[in-house]
Amino acid sequence: MSKTRLYLYDTTLRDGQQTQGVQFSTEEKKQIAQALDDLGMDYIEGGWPGANPTDSAFFEEAPKTRATMTAFGMTKRAGRSAANDEVLAAVMNAGTSAVCLVGKSHDYHVTQALGISLEENLENIGASVAHIVSQGREALFDAEHFFDGYRDNPEYALAACRAALEAGARWVVLCDTNGGALPSRVFQVVSEVIAAGIPGEKLGIHTHNDTENAVACSLAAIEAGARQVQGTLNGLGERCGNANLTALIPTLLLKEPYASQFETGVPREGLNGLTRISRMLDEILNRVPSKQAAYVGASAFAHKAGLHASAILKDPSTYEHIDPAEVGNARIIPMSNQAGQSNLRRRLTEAGLIVDKGDPALSRILDRIKQREAEGYSYDTAQASFELLAREELGQCPDLFEVKRYKVTVERRKNKYNQMVSLSEAVVVVKVDGEKRLSVSESMDETGSDRGPVNALAKALIKDLGRFSKPLSDMRLVDFKVRITQGGTEAVTRVIIDSEDSDGRRWSTVGVSANIIDASFEALLDAIRWKLIHQVAAEAKDAV
Repeated sequence: MSKTRLYLYDTTLRDGQQTQGVQFSTEEKKQIAQALDDLGMDYIEGGWPGANPTDSAFFEEAPKTRATMTAFGMTKRAGRSAANDEVLAAVMNAGTSAVCLVGKSHDYHVTQALGISLEENLENIGASVAHIVSQGREALFDAEHFFDGYRDNPEYALAACRAALEAGARWVVLCDTNGGALPSRVFQVVSEVIAAGIPGEKLGIHTHNDTENAVACSLAAIEAGARQVQGTLNGLGERCGNANLTALIPTLLLKEPYASQFETGVPREGLNGLTRISRMLDEILNRVPSKQAAYVGASAFAHKAGLHASAILKDPSTYEHIDPAEVGNARIIPMSNQAGQSNLRRRLTEAGLIVDKGDPALSRILDRIKQREAEGYSYDTAQASFELLAREELGQCPDLFEVKRYKVTVERRKNKYNQMVSLSEAVVVVKVDGEKRLSVSESMDETGSDRGPVNALAKALIKDLGRFSKPLSDMRLVDFKVRITQGGTEAVTRVIIDSEDSDGRRWSTVGVSANIIDASFEALLDAIRWKLIHQVAAEAKDAV
C-alpha cells in the first residue's frame, strides 16, 4: 500500500526567534538552515525580510537548499494594491520560491485589531495571494487565530481560507495562535473544514504549546486529514513555544499508525542526526539541553532503578519504546544509591571493565557509591568519576601523579587596557615520576579578562605534568555547574565539570566540599586522570 505524503515545515528561524531571549545572528541562521536541510525538511521559513536587519541579511546570503526556502510576511494593508504595498514588496524582494503570508481569520481581530470591514479583509487576502502567484511563487496562507475564529464565526473563518485558495494558494495553514485548542477540538475542526470543501492535501497545521499539547494537536490534525505540519526545533517559539519537531518527526517516522501511513522528506536513517541537531541548537543558544526532552534528551533512555537495568540487560525493549540509536541518542545506566549489581555491571562493561557476576568488588563499589552520595556526590551524570571510583576498587587505576599542595589567590589589578579587573593566580605542586614540580598560572585570557580560579588551577596543573602535559594539551572545560546540597552553616558544594578533547570525547566529573575551590579541584583532578588513563590505553593499543 502506498503511503501518503506529509510535508514538514520548519519555522525555527522565524517563529522560533520570537522566543524570549533568542536572537540569531545571520551566520547562526545559515548554520541552522543547513542542518534543517540535511535533516530533510520540505520547507524552511527563513524569517520576515524587512522586519529586521538580520532577517534581511539572511535572505541576501541564504544557503542553497533542497528544501523550499520561504519568506514570511503579512497580507497587504487596506487602501492600497498588493503591488504597491512596501511591506509586501520587501517580502517578495527576498526572492524565495515560496512566500507565506499571515492574515486574519477571526472576525473579532479583523474589526478590532485591523479596524476594517470583514469584506475588506477577504479582499486583502485574495489580492495578496494572487500577487504572489502572478510572480511565479508558491503561496502559503497562515490563517491566524483560526480555531478561535472558527469557534466564534465558522462561516467567516472558512471564507478567509477559501479566499486564499481561490486566489491560488498551495497551502492554507490553520493556526492555533493562542495555543488554547486541545487535541479533540483540533481533530473535530480540521475534519469539519475538510467536509466543508477545503481539501486536506492543501491544509497545514500550526500549533502552540500553551497547554503542553502542541505535538498532540499536530498529530490530531494529521489524523483528521491535514497534510502539512509546522513546528520548530526543540519547540522554540513565543510564550510556551511551538510544536516540537524533535518529538514530532520521530513520532511520525517510528510510531504507528503514522509510520505505515505517511512518508516525509526525512528518511528513517536520517533520524540518527536528530539528537546532534537538537544539541547544536542549544549550543548556539548557549543553554543547557533539557535532559527530559523526548527522544533527544540525555535522560530519555536513562535507567536508574536496578529492576529496570536488569531487564534492559536481557531485552532493551522492556523499558525502551525505541532503540535510542535510531534518533542518535544513547542508553545510560546511571550510578546512584538506588543502583543494583545489574546497573553496575552494565555500566562497568560500557567503561571497558569486565567484572564477573558475584565478584566481591561489586559490593565494595556499590557500598562506596552509597556512602559518597550520602556525602553529597552524584554519579548519575558524572560517569567519568564513577569509572575512576570503580577502577580504584578493582585495582585498575594507575598512580600517574600526586598533588602535594595547591593554592589560589585573587587580587585586583589593571589589565593591558588599563582597566581594573580581578585576577586569579594558582600555584600547584605535583610529584611526577619521583620528581616534584611547581607551576604557577594566571587566569587572564588574551582579551585581558579573568577566567576565574578554576581556569587558573587547570592551567597550572596541566602546565608542568612532565610526560603527561602533551596528552592533556587538547583538553578543555566546556561546562561548570555548582549545586549547594545542604543549606545553612553546614552547606556542602557539589561541582560538576564537563570536559572534551579534540577526538570529540566528552566526559563529566564531580567534586564535593564545603569549599567551592576544593570541590572544583577534585572534579578537575578526576577529569585529568580520566583523560590520561584513556589516552595511555589508546597509545598502548596503537603500539601493539
